[in-house]
Amino acid sequence: MTDFDRERTTPTAAGKQSQHSLRRRQLLATAAGTAALSTAGCTDTYETIVGSETEDGETVTIGVLAPEPESDFNGRAIARSARVARDLLNETGGINGRTVELAVGNTSGSPLEARREYQRLVLEEDVAVTIGVSTSEVLEAIIDDIAEQETLHITAGAATSSVSELVREDYEQYKYHFRAGPVNDYDLGQAQIDFLGDMAPDLGWDSIALLAEDYEWNRGAWETFQDEQSGIDLEIVMEERYPPATDDFSDIYEAAEDEGADAVFISTAHTGTDAVVDWTAQEPELEFGGIHVPMQLPTYYDAVDGACRFAVGQSSAPLGAEVTAETPTFEDAYQDAYGESSPVYTGYFAYDAVALFAEAATQAETVDSADLVPVLEDIEFTGSAGQIEFYGRDHEFPHDLAYNRGDTLYFQWQEDDAGNGTQEVIWPDEHATAEYVTPEWL
Repeated sequence: MTDFDRERTTPTAAGKQSQHSLRRRQLLATAAGTAALSTAGCTDTYETIVGSETEDGETVTIGVLAPEPESDFNGRAIARSARVARDLLNETGGINGRTVELAVGNTSGSPLEARREYQRLVLEEDVAVTIGVSTSEVLEAIIDDIAEQETLHITAGAATSSVSELVREDYEQYKYHFRAGPVNDYDLGQAQIDFLGDMAPDLGWDSIALLAEDYEWNRGAWETFQDEQSGIDLEIVMEERYPPATDDFSDIYEAAEDEGADAVFISTAHTGTDAVVDWTAQEPELEFGGIHVPMQLPTYYDAVDGACRFAVGQSSAPLGAEVTAETPTFEDAYQDAYGESSPVYTGYFAYDAVALFAEAATQAETVDSADLVPVLEDIEFTGSAGQIEFYGRDHEFPHDLAYNRGDTLYFQWQEDDAGNGTQEVIWPDEHATAEYVTPEWL
């Protein structure tokens, strides 16, 4: 019987050339079908996932917050990876000799539902810690509940620095929040600067058009780029935060070409598929890269019928690189459990969050949140996605994952000899699995 067998679930319910327009419609139709499958899900509350039938006092329950854990790729990665961590812990004695159990809450990606599920996990399931979340909007919705309950929460997936600012401004109230990954939105911008500083000359990019969908999640990265761009030898010939409703990028790409950009460098999540499909269908005199959230999905190449080939993206997941000794440990266990080589990036951070909590509890010989805060503040931990240390309480972003150059990777979608799409790491050099390939129409 699988973990989810214990749970009740209820299924929920044009460009400038005609060739470009037809290709775009074909690609978007394929992508839309996959998107529907990835977001169709369940709205019932998830029950406790039991690790063993031990008596109260002999177990430690970890609360897992995830959007649609049976269908959404981020939510599924969080729940599955937490289970992998739980199973590995229980095989080696649990936490301080106590069996580890999980209680999963389906946030449905809704801030309101996330608050309900958080309260259920803490007040009814009596969890020692909560992990997960996935999106910034959900994290911002529950941060006051975390403070009120004085129960540790270790974030996996959400990058907003707004909660870290609360820790800085009112430490005693908000000190229970830590972020296992990814790095916060401002540090994502630093990773952009580091990548371009190293790679732009090798790629032949003398100038770029800097683009971002106008959502709050990427504003920190945008501001970091504005502050730090003078430190790289690269001309920014166009800057645009485009409207969230944008679904046709033809005019944007034409403008970038007119300005003489060698590439567009984008920050996109909600509008990412339209952006990359239009780029491939239009075949502009531009290369394509940046933070592209959906492109991190391992099945994305098939989802968009290869439209992401040659596109470059940022990833917090290893993507075949052995970032630490813990990377293959997690990936092998995940493969054994689910028959898939690895999850999306949220899975790595969920696994690390559970393992990190266990390590802190072992060091402190307790699962009491107040006692674990100073332990986590000083911890140095090897995770599956990189080294974990947290910024100190006097830092601008206390309790955020400290940025380590090279832990955030850049990859390119390439095609192997069999015609299959592969995510190949191209930066940093020490983790590279392939060299960059220029789009064939260029």
